[in-house]
Parts: sequence; structure tokens; C-alpha cells
Amino acid sequence: MTNKSYALNYEEPLLWEHRVSDGCGVDLPVPKNTALKTGQTARETIGWPKLKEPQIVKHFVRHSTKNFSIDHGFFPLGSCTMKHNPRLNEKVARLSGFANIHPLQPESSVQGALELMFDLQNWLGELTGLSGVCLSPAAGAHGELAGLMTIRRAHELNGQGHRKIILCPDSAHGTNPATAAMCGYELRVIPTKETGCVTLENFKEALGDGKDVAGMMVTNPNTCGLFETEIAECAKLLHAAGGYFYCDGANFNALVGKVRPADFGVDVMHINLHKTFSTPHGGGGPGSGPICVADSLKDYLPVPCVIKTNAGFKLETIEDRPSSFGRLKGFQGQFGMFVRALTYMMSHGKDGLKQVSEDAVLSANYILSKLKGEYHAPFGDKTCMHECLLTDKLQKEQGVTTLDIAKTLIENGIHPMTVYFPLVVQGAMLIEPTETESKEAIDGFIDVMKQIAKDTADGKTEELHANPQTTPRRRLDEVKAARQPILSAKV
Repeated sequence: MTNKSYALNYEEPLLWEHRVSDGCGVDLPVPKNTALKTGQTARETIGWPKLKEPQIVKHFVRHSTKNFSIDHGFFPLGSCTMKHNPRLNEKVARLSGFANIHPLQPESSVQGALELMFDLQNWLGELTGLSGVCLSPAAGAHGELAGLMTIRRAHELNGQGHRKIILCPDSAHGTNPATAAMCGYELRVIPTKETGCVTLENFKEALGDGKDVAGMMVTNPNTCGLFETEIAECAKLLHAAGGYFYCDGANFNALVGKVRPADFGVDVMHINLHKTFSTPHGGGGPGSGPICVADSLKDYLPVPCVIKTNAGFKLETIEDRPSSFGRLKGFQGQFGMFVRALTYMMSHGKDGLKQVSEDAVLSANYILSKLKGEYHAPFGDKTCMHECLLTDKLQKEQGVTTLDIAKTLIENGIHPMTVYFPLVVQGAMLIEPTETESKEAIDGFIDVMKQIAKDTADGKTEELHANPQTTPRRRLDEVKAARQPILSAKV
């Protein structure tokens, strides 16, 4: 097959569509006088493309040039905190004493790794004000599951197993109600549409007498980019009714070093190490979602936690803490993420982590102040946290939608923000610049957004509908693509 190339904009076929080579990347002679140990008939062909190693390397490198990353350009992806990952983190994670160990090694041979985990537990406990920490959950949603299972275990062992209701705002991450359902709970929704926040009045109505309420799941700052100002009072009422407060830690980037979640009543919280503390999670990379709990719930955490004894550091077992709900996953969690996160924390220190939050919040409010004239800001009268919320309400009057705006950002070399979320706001654009973007980069984004608004007002709608026009792939007919996918370039 002949490849057409335009500078670095390659038309690269699928691996199986390349012309068959006269050789393979691996060429081993067939062993003599051997038989398959499985007793099966030998396959005549495996079916892999017959290409040499240089051809395969070029194929994947060409595809990699189509990737957009935080190292390419501006990446204002709200709710995911796509921030710069310091290379120091990677260097430390690759040290042989960390990279070349095995989870089944004797504890005596990995004392340094266990000490690192112990120190990370202490850092997370200090930052959240929640002293019980388990590192094993593998991602944010896994942390949610661990948190609710901890709450359920506590209620069951304390004779409160009849509590089957979880309170949750209508603006919550979709994983919150899904996790509650997986744990056998029923969901009771707290409406937030008018203010973007949980109000004391709406919370009281949802709580009722509280006798059947196991807890509530609230993200603070929430998915509208706002701090829940009445949440401490809600937590007091919840505790008085016998429930626990689970806080989704997806937006902890706005609070680190500034506010301890325990101080506004949180009992359980998961931390996205792969967001807040910079460890990479894009492209399906490993996540890490440790949970932190108040003293009242420490006995019910999953095992293992790392504890310090006179003989050194060790991993707890269910025999050490039989009140635990048990083991959540194989082994001890995503150790490489632990190394990167602790490196990030120790590099910044207490004052540096505080500045990270301050800079993230400043960046988001700067964008909000510059764009709320050109775009509808549903909660623009409030100070936002590390992400600001705009909608397409003004542009939609001219036939331009959030999707058109996002595609035009792509045309201008900018990765779009999160679109159409949270669902409580029509045509939402959730913009999170993070602390790692320079003012120049943020101003460039603002200029493009203002130009889109101007082009819309000037009636250039057809051009906006056609974007992106210079990317390797143009805009798809998404409905047709979903119903009639073309999985091969040979059509």
C-alpha cells in the first residue's frame, strides 16, 4: 500500500493492511524432536502481520504523532486535572529498588518500599485530617467502592445494617450513584439545579428522619466548580442521624494545603493520586485511588495498610484486623503511582502544595472573569474553585453549540474542555486550566474563545460547523459511525 505523507500528517493504514514483508521481526528455527505439551494440534499460522521490526516501529511512531498531550499544548480538561508531570517523578519511580521489586517478596527485603508507603499514608492523613489511610484502591471509582464498603461494614458490625439509603446531589459524578448501587444501596437525590450547590434546606428534605440513611456522597468542590459552603452544617445533621459523609476527592486539587476535608465533616474520602498529585493517568495509564477515613472508621478499612512495628514495617492481614471488610484487590495497589505521588509531595513541601491549589483556583477565576461576558456563566456571580463553568446559551441562539466550540478549539491546536457535563447545566463547558499552565498559555486560550464568540456573533456559523478542517481526521457523523462503524481502511 502506498502511503501519502503531508509533512508530519501521515495517512497510516492499520498494521494488518501493510504490504506483507518477505520476512518477520522474529525468525526462529522450528525446534526438532519436540511436541506440543498441551496435546493440541500445532497451528499453521498465528495470523500476525508479517512485518520486520523497523516497519512496525515506524507504524507506531507515525500513529504516536497524532496524539495530543499536556506536553503538546493547552489542555483545559475539567474534572481530570491534566497537569504537567514532573520528570523527577519518573526518574525516582525508575530507581531499581522501586522498579525491580515484586509484591510477593519477603517483607524483610522491601522495607524501603514499605516505608515509602507508610510515609505516603501519613502525608495523605495530614493533608485530609483523616488519620486512617489505605492505599490499595486502583483508581477513583475503586476508591469510591472501598469507601462505601467501609461504611457498610461499620454499619453492619454496629447493628445498623438496616440503613440502605445514600444521599447524592444530582450534579454528582456518574460513578457515585453507580457505586452506591453496586454496594446494595438505594439512591436519594439532592436537587442542586438552582444554586449549583447542596443547600441546607434541600439536604434536610432529602435526609428526613435519617433512620434509614447510611451516608451521603458529595464532591467538594462540586462538579459545577463551586465550594459547598453549607456542607459543614449538612454534615452535622447527617452525623446526628447516624450517617457517614463520603467525599469524592476528584477535585481535591483546589483544596490541598488550604482546607482539610475532615474540618467540614468528612468521614471517608478517596484521593486521586493520578490527578491531584500529578501521576500520569491519560491513555488508560494506571490510576491510584487511596481512601482516607476518620478514627471512627479505621477498624473497617480494607487490608492491607502498612503499619510500623518494633521489627520494622509490615502489611496488615485480616488476622491483624478482623473487623476489616477484607482485601479489595490483589497485592498492595499501584506502587509506581505511590512513588510518583510522594516524590511530588516532597518536592513541593507544605508551602508548595498550598501554592499549587492557590494557583489553580486563580487560573480558573481569571478565565471566568475574562469570558463570562462572551459566554453564559450560570454561576458567574460566585467565585469558582479550580474549574469554571460556562455554557453555549448565548451562541446557541445563533446555531452554534458546545460541540462546535470544542471542535473549533481543536482546529486551533487546543484540546477541548470537558463538554456537556455536569448534566444539570445545558450545553456545559467545564474549564480547568490547572496550576501548571502559564499566563501566556491561558491568554491564548481566552483569545481563541473570544474569537469563537465573535465569529458566532458575526454569523460565521457554517465555518464553525465545519471545524476541525486541518486535523488528520475531520468531524464524524457520530450517529452513523456508532451504527455503521468502518473498522478497516479498505472500503
